[in-house]
Amino acid sequence: MTIDKSTPLEIDVQTLNQLRTAGDDHLLLDVREASEYEQCRIDGSMLVPMSTLAERLPELEPHRHRTLVVHCHHGGRSARVTQYLRQQGFEHAQNLAGGIDAWSVEIDAEVPRY
Repeated sequence: MTIDKSTPLEIDVQTLNQLRTAGDDHLLLDVREASEYEQCRIDGSMLVPMSTLAERLPELEPHRHRTLVVHCHHGGRSARVTQYLRQQGFEHAQNLAGGIDAWSVEIDAEVPRY
């Protein structure tokens, strides 16, 4: 399977904010655990914990050709999930560098840090 090299592997929070502000089509995929999601979240994100990803992959199928911005707390788990999704043919999956923590610091201080 070939990976689409035209879609960068990572996206920063500033670029994600621009995507959201412009209304560009994308899915924000939160791969943290439910307890973390309850503490804080980025509005409009879809929770699919990394621990359930393989069994929930069919739920992502309708989004296969969209930009998928994957995030976690700091970017480690989401980097692994992004690689996995690309291996599964989700060519436009991107890791959010710095995760929700960077989002809170740089974009939306209303999102609590933990």
